[in-house]
Amino acid sequence: MDKKTVLDEIFASDPYGILNVKPSTSPPRNEDERLVASFQEINDFYEKNTREPEQGKGIQEHQLFSRLKSLRENPLKMELLKEYDKYSLLHYELKEYNSLDDILNDDSLDLLGGNSEGLYDLKHISSVDERASADFVARRKSCKDFNKYESIFKEVQNDLKNGKRKLLQFKEDNLREGDFYVHNGILLLLEKVAFEKEVQQFKSGPRIRKDGRTRVIFENGTESNMLYRSLYKVLLANGKSVSENVDKVNEKFIEKFSNITDEDKEAGYIYILKSKSDKEEIKEIRNLYKIGFSKVSVEERTKNAKQEPTYLMAEVRIVITYKCFNMNPQKLELLLHNFFGKACLNIDIFDKDGNRHTPREWFIAPLDVIEQAVQYIITGEIVNFKYDSFSEQILKR
Repeated sequence: MDKKTVLDEIFASDPYGILNVKPSTSPPRNEDERLVASFQEINDFYEKNTREPEQGKGIQEHQLFSRLKSLRENPLKMELLKEYDKYSLLHYELKEYNSLDDILNDDSLDLLGGNSEGLYDLKHISSVDERASADFVARRKSCKDFNKYESIFKEVQNDLKNGKRKLLQFKEDNLREGDFYVHNGILLLLEKVAFEKEVQQFKSGPRIRKDGRTRVIFENGTESNMLYRSLYKVLLANGKSVSENVDKVNEKFIEKFSNITDEDKEAGYIYILKSKSDKEEIKEIRNLYKIGFSKVSVEERTKNAKQEPTYLMAEVRIVITYKCFNMNPQKLELLLHNFFGKACLNIDIFDKDGNRHTPREWFIAPLDVIEQAVQYIITGEIVNFKYDSFSEQILKR
């Protein structure tokens, strides 16, 4: 029996129609359609749970969390998905440039820095980044008094390991004396800067460009007196900032906050507000409160709430106010924002001119929990607790 006859018999004896292949009724998806469909699953999750997918809460939710994280790191995909991002999950922001000054002031990568001579003739000279890297490496020498810093470096490494410090995206504003940074896996301390000039002359005119020799200590026992701008460039290209120790920040804050006397002057007000917005997407959110700070009375600060995006363009009800003495009220506000960070409202508000704003001071947490957090800050116990947005409770660390 030949092969053709055998195959014909097989297809003829298929009572259940297993071998009958039905043609697809829909055309295959292209890459963009698959991208939109994958993002729609994240939108569906948000509609069902009124929150973003979080890490460590089941395999399916973790996959959505990882997918959203990956999309936020890809500007091209964010641009493609912008019209489908109805809950502003991608945090997409389009910068506006209305003048040459706007472009120059947004030189986040420092592409306009340095000497502009020879702009089109780079044939026989090294690039700015190459010179910065050479300066970064060539000026290192043994640090003779490294014994003063060795224990500090070990402490910072332990803090990073235990989560008391974090690696943050490096920005120019972060480059300060006394702070730690990481470059190519090496921890370093910017001990001091001797600024020599603040204004540099370019063909386009004078520009503020602070520069001068530094003293940089590295954890491997070397030091450098490289230029401040060179350090900035190499960290911008491949570096991270190291945050302060969270326990020490809290201790400093609590120490200031707790030593209140009758002679202290009022510094301002921490306030808790409830929105009176008639928009359904805001009205339906249970336990939505704004936590903010004002140097003037809260009544004065909120009298134009209907005109301000930070108040969701609506009237507000003052729930609680706290007078602040002998302290930095902004740090109390920041501490509360960090404590309730995972419960921050993610919403876009448009002002009367149609400009988009994303208020970051509205949190979804029960009022009694917010009051409890304030009391823990006053007593200094806040470092022992964390807020669980899923159970809406303050838990022991």
